[in-house]
Amino acid sequence: MSTNFSEYLQAFEKSLKSAFHEREDINQFSSQRGLPPLAMREVMSVNPLSVAIPENYGGRGIKVKECLGILSAAAYESLPLSLTFGINIGLFLEPVAKYANEIVKKDIFQRFLNKQNMGGLMITEPEHGSGALNMQTSYTETDDRFHIKGTKHWQGLTGMADYWLITSRQQKQDGQLGRDIGFFICDVTQENQQVIVEEYYDNLGLYMIPYGKNKLDLQIPKQFKLEPETTGIKMMLDILHRSRMQFPGMGLGFIKRMMDEALDQCKNRMVGGKSLISYDQVQFQIAKIQSAFTICSAFCARSSTKSSIENDLSADGIEANSVKTIVTDLMQESAQTLVQLSGAKGYRLSHIGGRGIVDSRPFQIFEGANEMLYTQISEMVIKLMKKKKEFNLFQFLKNFDLTSKASEFFKKQTNFSLNTDLPQRKLVDLGRAIGRIVSAGLVIDLDEKGFRKDLIENCLSSLDQDISNLIYSYHNNSKITSVNEYQDGSSWLEFS
Repeated sequence: MSTNFSEYLQAFEKSLKSAFHEREDINQFSSQRGLPPLAMREVMSVNPLSVAIPENYGGRGIKVKECLGILSAAAYESLPLSLTFGINIGLFLEPVAKYANEIVKKDIFQRFLNKQNMGGLMITEPEHGSGALNMQTSYTETDDRFHIKGTKHWQGLTGMADYWLITSRQQKQDGQLGRDIGFFICDVTQENQQVIVEEYYDNLGLYMIPYGKNKLDLQIPKQFKLEPETTGIKMMLDILHRSRMQFPGMGLGFIKRMMDEALDQCKNRMVGGKSLISYDQVQFQIAKIQSAFTICSAFCARSSTKSSIENDLSADGIEANSVKTIVTDLMQESAQTLVQLSGAKGYRLSHIGGRGIVDSRPFQIFEGANEMLYTQISEMVIKLMKKKKEFNLFQFLKNFDLTSKASEFFKKQTNFSLNTDLPQRKLVDLGRAIGRIVSAGLVIDLDEKGFRKDLIENCLSSLDQDISNLIYSYHNNSKITSVNEYQDGSSWLEFS
């Protein structure tokens, strides 16, 4: 495909507007399950998933910049549509391009290009959500195939995908499961590869995407197993970290829409004889959305050079976790702000803000709940500090690649000796702060590339305020714990 990307992106944006505004009313069909077939056909007419297919197979070459551009354009109109593309790109097509046997690639990519096929990833199980290493889905091996048995759930595109990447552990002769993880390509159109949907879930948001519970009893030919460079666990980390580093594409388009809607609302809404935009608190709220937009822009710029399939991202947990957590927190905050600024009309499923709250909320949960990922950021940093025998947080950040540029901005807040034996709530506070310092470093990089100065300055000021609050919370030693048996003596009626 030789079309210039800016022209290609314009054609895609035109198809989105035609599908969602001219043929259909997105505010109406977004409150119903699924997507009208005509709208989907129009959106897929320009082959948006071709950005994640190698050139030698007829695609556009898996340029991260193009993948993020498509995700962002889709998210501006519809976050569920963008997530649909994100699942296909980050969790199926890129892993297949990098790790699949060459024998099977051609047919898969041709079906995506010519028949608008879709693919997803199955990791999560009913009893093992974030604990992927404990998954119970198993496989046994025969001469020419693998037999996979198990149950998976909460897979986006349940009952809709034509292909699945399925994770499982090898069952040994004694019945025990091996520690490493295998990835297998399942083609649901083939005999003995049908995934049985036992239940569809009534997901709270993201109505366009079906989720459910899937029973597996599959026979997968040998050549459809992904081929890790070292171990399956490292391959899984590489895949998940790359996916997390593409969240800014979805986040940027979504936050830009929240920002544009908020500006339009506040410029035109008159309260007390003057426009909402003239109120100081409103200015502050809009500035926070613009700060989120700037951070996501910085993440996109970084990911476009860092997260290519040529790079091994398995060891980049601090950066990948920072990107995923910060972007998804900012998405939710931006949607909440737009609803607040929109008043009563924002609290409707047919309003982009109200819909945005429920659609963006699961982003803070799937692919690792944010509290867990913030904890991991702190644990990884503490491990590095111990290795370097450097326990002053500022000195560590000053010499750490991801934070070296931003460290001086936050010297006042971070110039203290870190206790390496912390309760989880402190690890979460510390991880939140470090993630935002990583963000500040990438915003400074974006500034050096010539990004708009006033947005950069506002963003760094906003981050400074956030980091100060988080470090204060980290230092606060209040020991608040839950009261499990609270019933006795807790009814106000007895005291009135």
